[in-house]
Amino acid sequence: MKQPKDLSFWKLWNLSFGFFGVQIAYALQSSQVSRIFSTIGADPHDLSYFWILPPLMGLIVQPIVGSASDRTWNRFGRRLPYLLLGAAVAIIVMCFLPNAGSLGLGVSSAIIFGLVMLMLLDTSINMAMQPFKMLVGDCVNEKQKGLAYSIQSFLCNAGSVAGYLAPFILALFLSSTAPKGEVPPTVTWAFYIGAFILLLCVVYTFAKVREMPPAEYAEYHGGAVEKDAKRENMFKLLVHAPKVFWTVGLVQFFCWSAFLYMWTYSTDAVAMQAFDAPAVREVKGIVIDGQSYDAKYIFAGQTPVLAEGHLTIAGIEIDGNFSNPSTVVLDGDTLVAGGKVCVGEHGDKIDVAGEGFIAGEAATLVVDGTPVRVERSAVAVSNLSRIGSETELTAANIAVLNDGTGEYVLEQTSTLPAVNSPGEIELTYKTVLNPASSRYQAAGDWNGVLLAIQGVAAVLWAIVLGGVRRRKPAYSLSLLLGAAGFISVMFVHNQYVLFVSYALMGCAWAAMLSMPFTILTNALSGGNIGTYLGLFNCTITIPQIVAALCGGLILGLFPATASGAANTVMMLTVSGILLVLGALAVWIVRETYGSQAGKKDADEKALAESQLDAVADI
Repeated sequence: MKQPKDLSFWKLWNLSFGFFGVQIAYALQSSQVSRIFSTIGADPHDLSYFWILPPLMGLIVQPIVGSASDRTWNRFGRRLPYLLLGAAVAIIVMCFLPNAGSLGLGVSSAIIFGLVMLMLLDTSINMAMQPFKMLVGDCVNEKQKGLAYSIQSFLCNAGSVAGYLAPFILALFLSSTAPKGEVPPTVTWAFYIGAFILLLCVVYTFAKVREMPPAEYAEYHGGAVEKDAKRENMFKLLVHAPKVFWTVGLVQFFCWSAFLYMWTYSTDAVAMQAFDAPAVREVKGIVIDGQSYDAKYIFAGQTPVLAEGHLTIAGIEIDGNFSNPSTVVLDGDTLVAGGKVCVGEHGDKIDVAGEGFIAGEAATLVVDGTPVRVERSAVAVSNLSRIGSETELTAANIAVLNDGTGEYVLEQTSTLPAVNSPGEIELTYKTVLNPASSRYQAAGDWNGVLLAIQGVAAVLWAIVLGGVRRRKPAYSLSLLLGAAGFISVMFVHNQYVLFVSYALMGCAWAAMLSMPFTILTNALSGGNIGTYLGLFNCTITIPQIVAALCGGLILGLFPATASGAANTVMMLTVSGILLVLGALAVWIVRETYGSQAGKKDADEKALAESQLDAVADI
């Protein structure tokens, strides 16, 4: 069988250049998705459930794309059609996802829209990423594959750093804050620019890369499958898998669960620890005669009393005169906006601005843009406070406003008992960090910087690991360093000292991307290596799915912070404990070699390929 001829450096570069744009999209997804959903109004206890989708899509899509592209030959090529389709969908979705809170949808609808966009984004990026890895296998000879994968790894890491830093850099020119429920311009424009760069990368790839036609491909790859390859099904392969497959898989379970929690909760943790982001209380439900009703809306007839966590406003009494303004600003904090009683950016000034909140004559009151003199008092009057005798309430989990009739269409409703007066009603609350505050959004930008530090540290530590002969001690030490980084966040309150914490996390990240695949590849021989590596990717995706399902439950076990917000910092401590368990599990791994002669080649190839496979499944 003939070997493909040597390619120039720039041809190798062109094969992988598109990875830069794809990885920017991945970095924005991993660093900004939790921030986007928190800004829209998602409960911190629900955040981990949103992260089920990325690994699930990777588990499903990557094998399908790989198998389908093996059988695809058309005028555009073999792998490139999947790049075109995946990138086109990704570019469109990247323009919609950060706008989920700006489309006039309610919180529930905006979150559902965001989830659909996240699913499409992860699916499309996985589809766009696969061709680049396969192009190297198709077009590069064995002698140059190490260099080709190194170039791909460099572009992968460069794209990650660019994506992580984008919101922070844009904050120099754009606002990092936005109205409640809307994503800041820094994040929105980071996605827009990322989509544009991805478009340029795809155009460049189509202009510079030529795939082999079928006849030429057969000439170079016709005998690629080893004659002694056993064509067994996956179940039989798993039954006969070497022991190291399972022991390293156990280490993988702890490691990838740990990093899933970091991606999910790091924005809130950084906001809480280093930026002192304010917390706000939101109405969760209503209690009547000791019975609690949790719903997004509570209606008296067609008038919402509670809507998406806020008391709705009936109006405001100023010096005894009642009016129904659309906006009221009190001492710089928004008291009334869009028919809802609101809280301002500085959550410590107004807790829940509701009935009976009195502003004296010293208050600066602005009603519908006009300053108003307050001689005696100004009192916010909620719709709840105006419920009359025998008023019947309706609890609704979902309500949609019909613009034509001006009435709400209620879904999942239940009729609540009549009440004689508002005094018989109690409200239940939840406390969350205020995502509309400037401090929270600044923390979101800074979290991207910290993830970039982690990525750079991982690259440097990977160089160190490349020169280490005793893998198990190095693997275990790397995970312990990462554990120290995660746990240290609980004690750090300076945004710059967090550089050290995240750099230590990068040591664990570097080991996770190289050591497992190296150890496994060395233990395999014969024609089923590719299948085993494909199955081994499940040790990346399945732990993340399990961790995502358990995240909200684990978070609920920890007592709230002094402000009453969910203690997301403790989830990073959980990550540290998981890495300690992973470091201990390393010592039950017993390295074996399927082919001593091929050990050196397997080491070099696995070190390069594993970084790409691992990143693709995040």
